[in-house]
Amino acid sequence: MASLFEPFDLNGTRLSNRIVMAPMTRSRAAEDVPDELGALYYRQRASAGLIISEGTPISRQGQGYLYNPGIFGPDQVAGWAKATRAVHERGGVFFAQIWHVGRVSHTSVQVAGAAPVGPSDKQGGMAFGYNENGQPDMLEASRPRRLATHEVRDIVRDFAQAAVNSREAGFDGVEIHGANGYLFEQFLNPGVNDRDDEYGGSRENRCRLLIEVVDEVSKMIGARRVGVRLSPFGTLFDMPEYEDNGETYLYLARKFNKRGLAYVHLHDQGGQGMPPMPRDYLRQFRDVYQGTLLLAGNLDQAEAEKLVDEGTIDLPVFGRYFTSNPDLVERMQNGWPLADFDPATFYGGDARGYVDFPTYPEEQARIERERMIQESSS
Repeated sequence: MASLFEPFDLNGTRLSNRIVMAPMTRSRAAEDVPDELGALYYRQRASAGLIISEGTPISRQGQGYLYNPGIFGPDQVAGWAKATRAVHERGGVFFAQIWHVGRVSHTSVQVAGAAPVGPSDKQGGMAFGYNENGQPDMLEASRPRRLATHEVRDIVRDFAQAAVNSREAGFDGVEIHGANGYLFEQFLNPGVNDRDDEYGGSRENRCRLLIEVVDEVSKMIGARRVGVRLSPFGTLFDMPEYEDNGETYLYLARKFNKRGLAYVHLHDQGGQGMPPMPRDYLRQFRDVYQGTLLLAGNLDQAEAEKLVDEGTIDLPVFGRYFTSNPDLVERMQNGWPLADFDPATFYGGDARGYVDFPTYPEEQARIERERMIQESSS
């Protein structure tokens, strides 16, 4: 029986346990630059076997939300270096999730009010930008501009540079964000991608951009340091369902199986109110992809242990409970109760709901102090 708390070999990188902290947007980076508060947030959670950072845009064009820490400017690289040092000081392993949102953006976020870009001019999704009063707000994504073929190739180079920047910042590897309705999924989906060049039409063409990025990033930093996130059957941000969906991702599984990647990370959107990914499809994907397989999507400890023990996945990924339990690994290992998360503080704000959750021992020590004070005053 495989234990969640035993070390794991991630294609040459040693993890202290199998528990992975999910990439979670927190929108706390002023001027889109990582800061000391973010470094503390990640340091607190460094007992996870692997931390995957919040999505970090590869360029201003690739950004769809305010206050997201990017990885394309020198100040951003220096800011992320604070976080990687903080995680490594506690013995943690840290991958950067590198990200381009595609059409899921707004003109107020783009340089000089430019339109977002995508495989086509089909509009969809929500962005976090500035409303007509100049205030931060959730907004309908602006109508995108169709990328020219040469611009698609420019994005491949932007991802490669982001991977190099991530290594310079001290990350142990990168996760290419190919899920959740963002750029790569827009190219994969024939309901959004109506191109007639080499990036549209057939399944092979629709998968071409993601595969080219994986190969170019692997060339820059080594395939064993590269992960990919996918969301089969995902419908977030107005992604239409399509008949070829399951086979498209199995095609990618076969391609990635030959590349010696760190991992493939599947996201089941059922935990976000979307149609869930069928468990029989998860096992089908597992049969095709023989490398390290991660799964995120509202897992609890019992289901995670079952999926690992039966060999369906290698590493379970936990999200929301990591926001409120910086010591989630220790709480799971010792059977300690979990602190409830607070959705009101997930996005934006300050330290509240971000770095102010105590560990279980700290919480018990506080309770004991209060008890002693009460007894001494009675």
